[in-house]
Amino acid sequence: MQVTKLVSTCELKDCPTLYATDRDTLLVQGETPTGHGLEIPAHETLVEIPMDLIRRAVRDKLIQ
Repeated sequence: MQVTKLVSTCELKDCPTLYATDRDTLLVQGETPTGHGLEIPAHETLVEIPMDLIRRAVRDKLIQ
């Protein structure tokens, strides 16, 4: 899989980040939330990212 960094909230490696793949999908780096009460299958996960990250990506026309 080829991954391209689209937008991040900082330049460090441990910040929320949005990536595009060559499979026409998005990868999201963010915090793993707890206490949400959802039942998530073992092969899936949740990550939490700030809305500002999505706004930046849309504003900069990185995702449409």
